[in-house]
Amino acid sequence: MKHILSILVVLLVVATTQHAFAGGGNRGGTAGATELLIPVGGRDVAMGGAAIATTSGIDALFWNPAGIARSPYSSNLLFSHMAYIGDIGVEYGAASTSFEGLGTIALSVKSVSIGEIAVTTEDTPDGTGQTYNPQFFTAGLTYARKLSDRVSVGLTGNFISENIAEVKASGVAFNIGIAYENLANLNGLSLGVVMKNIGPQMAFDGPGLERQATVSDQLRGPQYYKIDAAPFDLPSTIELGLSFKVPMAGESGLMVATSFQNNNYSDDEYKVGAEYSYNNMFFLRGGWDFAPQASSNTYAFGPSVGAGVQITSDDVNVGFDYAFRHTEYFSGNHVITLKLGF
Repeated sequence: MKHILSILVVLLVVATTQHAFAGGGNRGGTAGATELLIPVGGRDVAMGGAAIATTSGIDALFWNPAGIARSPYSSNLLFSHMAYIGDIGVEYGAASTSFEGLGTIALSVKSVSIGEIAVTTEDTPDGTGQTYNPQFFTAGLTYARKLSDRVSVGLTGNFISENIAEVKASGVAFNIGIAYENLANLNGLSLGVVMKNIGPQMAFDGPGLERQATVSDQLRGPQYYKIDAAPFDLPSTIELGLSFKVPMAGESGLMVATSFQNNNYSDDEYKVGAEYSYNNMFFLRGGWDFAPQASSNTYAFGPSVGAGVQITSDDVNVGFDYAFRHTEYFSGNHVITLKLGF
């Protein structure tokens, strides 16, 4: 029990240390690889991303990797699509399997589809007639384990790849999370702490950074010189959440959740959410994500709603989730998710 408490204390200390991760609203837009922040999964998006303390199973990979260790099934599959802002599509897939005495291993893949963009130059600002298709890709490997009947931990390593026209960048980022059920011996109360997107800087490279120029003090003609792109940091965050399963009679269930997300390169966020379930088969969800310190024209997200259904037959569980998240200035986000557990 001592090592469990030690892990929890360390994560809580880091999460509440402002010198380690100060709110980064004044540094908005200076980090890169922001596709890491795009949420996935209909259940948790519908709850405003607040349920990091109780998210479980294959849904948990993005939100809190510790939750995958609490899956009721030995193997899981998930497929999700999001219609994001500005006609951007986000495709996500994940698979996990548990090994007795070892823990749970999971793989995940996220792809961001932006579509074709016209090539412009200084001489042809209206376009050259050519197009390019940016590609943003993230692949993750997760290991999670239950340390006791109450505590689980998880670690994800993400490989990041960004390809824009003739330049590209790659890097790695790590997420670490812990989930504690029945906190303080209070049945239904759970705590979650997650650190995300921790890793070295990235930088773009490639032939697109080469420019033809003539050096004035050299006796040579025009030559190609390479521009060294400045490195950029990852959008690191720390999130602390609490959830409570409200005791209810009969076949109904209610879970309420809240979390605080400290962002290193944008304004801090507060999230609240709830999920009502009937017979563990039908689900209604709602949430709200807000950033009080952000100005009215810099934060685009807000309320979210969703529903889900899951059916179990012959030891196979099939779940379908839908979420809608309101956005300012753009049409809202639509998320559909299919899950299989067996």
